[in-house]
Amino acid sequence: MNPPISSPEFSHFPVMLDEVINICSPDKGGVYIDCTFGGGGYSKRLLNFSKTKVIALDRDEFILNISKKLQKKYPNRFSFHKIKFSELHTIVGNKQVDAVIFDLGLSSIQLNNLERGFSFNSKASLDMSMGLSKTSAEEVINNFSEQGLRSIIKILGEEREASRIVKNIIKTRQIKKITKVDQLVEIIKKSKKKNYKNKINPSTKTFQALRIFVNKEITELVTGIINATKVLKPGGKILIVSFHSLEDRIVKYFFRNFSSSQSNPSRYLPEDKISSTPLFDKYKNKILRPSNLEIIKNPPSRSAKLRYAIRSKNKFIYPNGLLSKFKNYLDLESLYV
Repeated sequence: MNPPISSPEFSHFPVMLDEVINICSPDKGGVYIDCTFGGGGYSKRLLNFSKTKVIALDRDEFILNISKKLQKKYPNRFSFHKIKFSELHTIVGNKQVDAVIFDLGLSSIQLNNLERGFSFNSKASLDMSMGLSKTSAEEVINNFSEQGLRSIIKILGEEREASRIVKNIIKTRQIKKITKVDQLVEIIKKSKKKNYKNKINPSTKTFQALRIFVNKEITELVTGIINATKVLKPGGKILIVSFHSLEDRIVKYFFRNFSSSQSNPSRYLPEDKISSTPLFDKYKNKILRPSNLEIIKNPPSRSAKLRYAIRSKNKFIYPNGLLSKFKNYLDLESLYV
């Protein structure tokens, strides 16, 4: 039985929709992968062009009803797969596609469902799973060591006050298990120094860290963009909308360092072997941001950054340098209780 949902597609705003569609050039037709289907915004717009086919992916079972509507409307042009986007290559096989789209933000469908524990306003269980996850935020908070928790919150959330927050989490859980969102919010609030100039909710970075860890978002991103590059045809485009600095750092590094525009850091050093067979044509390092009008309509879009790169004609060579560059994050996400 599918989870009950109440027209969530109408509460979901695809970020920088016009910009994404313009870059994809669907008027020419082609095959597109929507790696983060959510409310279906990108997929729906792409399917408005008669010569397009869309392969949509999402790990979240709460959007299955939305995908079924599109499958019924476009039976020969739309397909949906409930998988993590790191596995996109298993769906495509040996076929090559024209564009792959990633929207890395937490969707309003997930945030507005208070039972899932993403929102600070929730009083439900500490879950934070986007689907197909092996653990929950509750398990992490109550079972990880002090050092493990501090690493997660400090590194994945970039939270400067991680040590104080974790010490108070440990003290609290020794008395009573932390099971609800509002319990954790209160602990964080008491742990943080008051900063009246900061308009960001005190829990933001800790919640970000836990969500990233529970869903292995860094591992998913690194693996996903590598496999997306593998299935792109020459001239195909990979588009990524990110929302925090760590995600953007990974995307920027990948596009810049595996592009034909890569520069050698020193004339005294040998050229990187990848420079002779770059995965992308000249990358311009251009960031697109939402318009003021879009931010007014959809305030969470204010932190979004859109980057895209164009696949070169060169044979795919696995970018091991990307894995080694972000090894500490990948190793951290591999931790288990």
